Amino acid sequence: MKTQLYAFLLVGLLFISCKSEQKSKSHYADIPTPKAKIVPEELTIHGDTRIDNYFWMRLSDEQKNAATPDAQTQDVLEYLNAENAYLDKVMKPTEELQSTLYEEIVGRIKQDDQSVPVNDNGYAYYTKYEEGNDYPLYCRKKLGSDVEEIILNGPQMAKGYTYYGIGGQSISPDNKLLVYGIDTVSRRKYTLYFKNLETGELLKDQLSNTGGSAVWANDNKTVFYTTKDPQTLRQNKIYRHTLGTDQSSDVLVFEEKDETFNSFVYKTKSKAYIIIGSSQTLSQEYRFLDANTPNGKFKIIQPRETNLEYGVDHFGDHFYIRTNRDAKNFKLVKTPVKKPSIENWEDVIPHREDVFFQDFDLFQNHLVLTERKKGLREVRIMKWDNSEDYYLELNDPSYLVYTTSNIDFNSNILRYGYTSLTTPNSTYEINMDTKAKTLLKQEEVVGGFSAENYKSERLFATAKDGTKIPISLVYKNGTDKSESTPLLLYSYGSYGSSSEASFDASRLSLLDRGFIYAIAHIRGGQEMGRDWYENGKLLKKKNTFTDFIDCGAYLVSKGYTSPGHLYAYGGSAGGLLMGAVLNMKPELWNGVVAAVPFVDVVSTMLDETIPLTTFEFDEWGNPKNKEYYDYMKSYSPYDNVEAKDYPNILVTTGYWDSQVQYWEPAKWVAKLRELKTDNNLLLMDCNMETGHGGASGRFERYKRTALIYAFLLDLEHRS
Repeated sequence: MKTQLYAFLLVGLLFISCKSEQKSKSHYADIPTPKAKIVPEELTIHGDTRIDNYFWMRLSDEQKNAATPDAQTQDVLEYLNAENAYLDKVMKPTEELQSTLYEEIVGRIKQDDQSVPVNDNGYAYYTKYEEGNDYPLYCRKKLGSDVEEIILNGPQMAKGYTYYGIGGQSISPDNKLLVYGIDTVSRRKYTLYFKNLETGELLKDQLSNTGGSAVWANDNKTVFYTTKDPQTLRQNKIYRHTLGTDQSSDVLVFEEKDETFNSFVYKTKSKAYIIIGSSQTLSQEYRFLDANTPNGKFKIIQPRETNLEYGVDHFGDHFYIRTNRDAKNFKLVKTPVKKPSIENWEDVIPHREDVFFQDFDLFQNHLVLTERKKGLREVRIMKWDNSEDYYLELNDPSYLVYTTSNIDFNSNILRYGYTSLTTPNSTYEINMDTKAKTLLKQEEVVGGFSAENYKSERLFATAKDGTKIPISLVYKNGTDKSESTPLLLYSYGSYGSSSEASFDASRLSLLDRGFIYAIAHIRGGQEMGRDWYENGKLLKKKNTFTDFIDCGAYLVSKGYTSPGHLYAYGGSAGGLLMGAVLNMKPELWNGVVAAVPFVDVVSTMLDETIPLTTFEFDEWGNPKNKEYYDYMKSYSPYDNVEAKDYPNILVTTGYWDSQVQYWEPAKWVAKLRELKTDNNLLLMDCNMETGHGGASGRFERYKRTALIYAFLLDLEHRS
């Protein structure tokens, strides 16, 4: 009897073992993985040599655009196509799930939708989508009239293009002409076109290689626009164009020769001045010109200084300036238009140690401030005569509030947007005198969504140096918090860009399937003030990575999830974050999604011909300086790939990406394949037709979202 029992148990164990082996082996174990050829390239600086086996993957724009691909281009395309084919084979069992997710996500979007109109110069402007269309109609109506004018017909214009990006649009002061930008490559190099809105005809004027927008002078025939360096794509020149003339005769009015600065042009809210700006991470400089005299000479407001940041608008006889001069968390000053330099700057809102001053809106009778306290935005409304000073009332534990489309100086109505992890994006107006509030529109989530079915929380993790790191999270009511609960942790953590707790209807597809979604408000952003940014950049950049790891570990320690069900997601500089935490703490995650990731940090920052490199030295450091080189090399994801186990990984990129070149994620994936010692998934999705922002269409972009969610859900199903 005992022998039979043991035999029975043995068979049972063998069965379980066999099932377990089948589960761990999975269908993709027999699918050959792509193999990138190895061509060692020695990269030496500061007496240190790095060997890059995949340096050959880098192609120039000329190679990518050549009518006949050369041998190197063919090799690159062969590898990228092999990775895409491997992705398709591995993810084939999830095709039905991807289709279901895609239909779910787009099914929540109101097909025939329209934006809240914005009144400007006698017209109401709005966009609207018609059912089934990927692109909007750009429309206007004369105030007091019901006659609709279609300014741009997006669906018609985009026909026949795999990518169609409509850039900035600007109406002439007499309301008769429109200038707009078009990019059909996804390289963020736009051609400007001019349209007669009375006849519907396009003018002969076309301006190529631009930043995507133009600014009208008040004479209705002159515009100012930026052009890009053809190699680095840095906006470095500003031209004046007169309608009816060829681009070759345009006048260069400003050239930014410092390769660490980027230039731009805009018009003040008062429409009285054209402003030229030059900016790098820690320094700005502005020039101004009376918009009534476009052929005049621009005058400087305040010459650039190292670590002097400022931004400019105009009201009455003064420029109003947000600046960090003697104000780490920024303050508001004003200065006479006739004497704008720094010695004449006068405090309007002084610096405060506990408040980060983020933005301002000027009105005839009111000053509106956007401030950040304890990690959350607040909107403060003040009367110029100091008779009233109050904040908007906001209730969610985490949220995003922002002012928007406040064009009219003379209005006492403030328009603002509000959203939270459980509240769809909502547009409000408040009468700043009576405090009466009106909801103009809330994003409609088709299919019976109710915010009451979801709950959000705000927690604080403790970083290894004792710093308290905010975490915002959301889940569906009834979701268990346990070791088996899947949790997706997101963050960005660079450039002082704060990760806001906003609503995303596509996220419901995860929440409704039992996921918790969390945002780690790590250093490198600006959620908790300027110090939050300063302590997550340059030689303190590793705080960004360890903060994220500490947030993940905290959620595990509090029983929200476990490493077998914890997932991480970040894009661009947030993709750098993903690469770093994969190297530093691979065992903490079951899966990681790195979107358009900046992972080859050292090589990119050493190459000043690559877009964005030169004006990002204040963010990452200049590796030509050995101190920065050594520190950067110590965390650069590509340089720190090791022969060890990694979790499941999905990487996305775009062949035409101008922000993070496709070869960074491609090289990283190839090196991971070469060295990693596990049998976990490593997938790359390279969209051969798009760039950094993905697909241009309203719905098309969600195919990649469905892929990412299917990747996560499939891992969770198999875990």
